[in-house]
Amino acid sequence: MTPTIPGFDHVRLPGADGVELAAAVGGSGSPVVLLHGFPQTHLMWRHVAGRLAAEHTVICPDLRGYGASGKPPATGPEVYAKRTMAADVVSLAAALGHERFALVGHDRGALVAFRAGLDHPDTITHLGILDIVPTLDMWNVLHGVSAAVGYHLFLMAQPPGLPEVMIAGSAEAFFGSFLDAWAGDPAALPQDVRAEYLRASAAAVTSIVADYRASAGIDVMHDQADLDAGSQLAMPVTVVQQDWGARLGYDAAGVWKAWAPDLDHRLTRAGHFMAEEAPEEITMVIQGLLAR
Repeated sequence: MTPTIPGFDHVRLPGADGVELAAAVGGSGSPVVLLHGFPQTHLMWRHVAGRLAAEHTVICPDLRGYGASGKPPATGPEVYAKRTMAADVVSLAAALGHERFALVGHDRGALVAFRAGLDHPDTITHLGILDIVPTLDMWNVLHGVSAAVGYHLFLMAQPPGLPEVMIAGSAEAFFGSFLDAWAGDPAALPQDVRAEYLRASAAAVTSIVADYRASAGIDVMHDQADLDAGSQLAMPVTVVQQDWGARLGYDAAGVWKAWAPDLDHRLTRAGHFMAEEAPEEITMVIQGLLAR
């Protein structure tokens, strides 16, 4: 049986360009949208979502190209641009009756959330970011042997063809390696959830690679245009990260301060999958953000 978020309903609604998005929805009150990361689905929020649903309407979609959501062919770079994926989220929330909402993203979902905050400042009331730096900064801080931690970014940035074949040929080993390497507490990823992540990812190799390929092209262009224009995030922003600054030799808080004047930057001892490893901590962080 496929794991679910207890007490949540499941809907399917159109995104920005008609791509169907799957989402789990529960609770009542002011809306909060939670976006998952790689190599996961909306299930990564199963602990946090239930806690937040006591006071909020919580919406947990699968990003386009992931999980049960639509996986359109990448006929152009804009199909999996974070700008398009951000517009998906805004369309989904509007279809559920929410013109303004708080947005929290992890990993790939955090890149989408960052773009949504820049593109839709009148829609996103609060922004939560878990364990990333923006795309443009990500490429800038990966250098030398320390860049090996992000080898998958370089692999999936290659032209269409070889990355898809290589990953599809060993999908379970490839996606499973990140679940193993990035989890500070492997017990936080029980076997049924892990199996669902691997199943969903193996079924979405082409679209996942397209998502990553966009982050080596069109997403960088969009970030650079905003940087050149002096654009910043207008809403309260909370960022929670592992201590990547110390590991990779950059000022993580400084990177974020350049984009987010109203910033609360925090470090966590949890591993990358912090919403599953430390759900109480992450729930409290999100509640604190929403109170700002």
